[in-house]
Amino acid sequence: MKVKQLSLFLENKPGALSRPAVLLAKAKLNILTLSIADTQRFGILRFIVSEWEKAKALLERAGFVVNVTDMVAIEVADEPGGLARVLEALEKTPVNVEYMYGFTLRGEGKGLLAFRFNDPDGAIEALRKKGINPVRSVELFKGAGQ
Repeated sequence: MKVKQLSLFLENKPGALSRPAVLLAKAKLNILTLSIADTQRFGILRFIVSEWEKAKALLERAGFVVNVTDMVAIEVADEPGGLARVLEALEKTPVNVEYMYGFTLRGEGKGLLAFRFNDPDGAIEALRKKGINPVRSVELFKGAGQ
């Protein structure tokens, strides 16, 4: 139920983001979703691709330091309260949301959110107890046409 996310530290300067994007594009590795967090001097590019091992090896050969993190992708209703229901399922647990970002792959009144939890397995267990099932990698990548 966990999805692998790759993270790269990039200098916060013009052109820094295009280098990994071009490498992935030339290798025909599609970025399903991404997030960029920045500071004055550096940024963190976080992204999910279906062939994460291939992307990691490619980027490392190009000189990037790549960190791999477990994420949990959750389908939520695209309506007021959709996110609140997911968060309420975790309220009485020691699970903390470290960060999250959205996907744009779903339709039919649903969206996808990628969560970084301090305890992904604990989060999955707590969510399942409330009837919320994380999206499996196979379903996630199939929804992206891969």
